[in-house]
Amino acid sequence: MTVNRYALGLLFCCFYVVSYFTNKYVLSVLKFTYPTLFQGWQTFVGGLLLLVSGRLGLVEISRFPRAVVLSWLPGSLLFVGNIYAGSRALSRLPIPMFFTLHNASEVVTHVTSRLTQKEHASWTKLLSVSLLLVSAVSLPLVDPQFDPGGYFWAMIHCLCVGAYRVFQKLPKYSHLSDLEQQCINYIFSVLLLAVAAHPTGDLFGVFEFPFLQSYRFHSGCCASALLGFFLLLTAVKLKNGLPLEHCASWLFLAKILAACLSPFVFDIVVSKSALCCLLVNYAGEGLLVYSEYNVASR
Repeated sequence: MTVNRYALGLLFCCFYVVSYFTNKYVLSVLKFTYPTLFQGWQTFVGGLLLLVSGRLGLVEISRFPRAVVLSWLPGSLLFVGNIYAGSRALSRLPIPMFFTLHNASEVVTHVTSRLTQKEHASWTKLLSVSLLLVSAVSLPLVDPQFDPGGYFWAMIHCLCVGAYRVFQKLPKYSHLSDLEQQCINYIFSVLLLAVAAHPTGDLFGVFEFPFLQSYRFHSGCCASALLGFFLLLTAVKLKNGLPLEHCASWLFLAKILAACLSPFVFDIVVSKSALCCLLVNYAGEGLLVYSEYNVASR
């Protein structure tokens, strides 16, 4: 059983790293900066595969009434903001910098939970959240590849991710499984991104994209959609098979691997000050995982 858990955790890490690298390749190397189409394609494929898997009995997805779907729409809107802003940010920022801003979403989650649900936190969690906030705020000031647009979209992404986590934990949605939530998110995302493709200019601008007929472009887009779906399945399987604090440890390891391997794949310039910010951020996330272990062991 332990061997199977380690194998599942390592599989999750592999899908996580390769998925981010593939997305980064399409967005930055191929410069496919049409997020409504890119994310629309990913959510369409993910939703289609999820529905087919449910029909075949490979995953368990129950039918939910229309009222449930309508009540979940604010969460789906946050999900769209998450993937759209995340796509814009990832296309401009190196992966380690993107993760540093992404991790700051824990600050949004913590503050929102304190204000709305009166949750109390241990000193270790407060210290970890403080480290995540300080490193995220300091990084733009010392980043030699500073991109104001990238950091702006990373901030929007951070806010949406943090708010989505709080929304997800509301008691009235506890009857929805992770796959059912994601199924609603996919369907809503495809519809919203399809409508937004014309106002954003992506619908017609894509025809000027130089790699449109390239096998590298088609291969990258197909791989990103499939990897995203398999990453979802392994993440849900990991969450259902392990305590949440163990899942957080595997996620932390996956981010470390992606950040450490990314300089070997993509061009990244990191100053000493920026490296300090990254290390402080990793320390903050590691301390956050440790605090969750302490809470679970009580």
